Amino acid sequence: MSADPVSIRILVVDDHPLVREGIVRQIELESDMTLVAEAANGREAIQQFRAHRPDITLMDLQMPEMGGLDALIAIRNEFPDARILVLTTDKGDVQIMRALKAGARGYLLKSSLNEELMGAIRAVHAGRKALSAEASVEIAEHATDDPLTPAELRVLRLVAQGKANKEIAAQLSVSEETVKGQVRNILSKLRAKDRTHAAMIGVARGMVEL
Repeated sequence: MSADPVSIRILVVDDHPLVREGIVRQIELESDMTLVAEAANGREAIQQFRAHRPDITLMDLQMPEMGGLDALIAIRNEFPDARILVLTTDKGDVQIMRALKAGARGYLLKSSLNEELMGAIRAVHAGRKALSAEASVEIAEHATDDPLTPAELRVLRLVAQGKANKEIAAQLSVSEETVKGQVRNILSKLRAKDRTHAAMIGVARGMVEL
């Protein structure tokens, strides 16, 4: 397909070939868009971005070798004007904010692909930001929450790995009493019933990766 001079040039990054194929088919139906390259992980994304300098990059987050967030940061460091639209299954507010702070111009969930994707590409190309309705709700829901401190996040990640307070204390070189206090704070801030519930919330919101 020959590129029109005013076509929006797009790089699609996703480790699932079927997902890429579905996105490519949608792009091919649009007269103002052209696919310039595809990539299956973050490293390939950086290489393809350097080679093609696309107008818009559609970036998945969870990928082997190098994830989308690291690739996004690397590309934005090298090309500050890069317009990257995150396209993912992760709807946790922490993950969303992380991507936006790293310079993503939009955040869409794969579940809303058909309805929102083309409009989001055009919006980001025009200099606007694009956030799916579900992502907006996630951010709003936790906007006034008391955030976990870096130390509490470290403890939560170890709790999610099934480690007991004594093991966590040894690993972090702190007292068991310190860990107990941090676990209490975590349960309170996340409004969790117990450690397992806190770990589940941490995963759902993108604080913890299992």
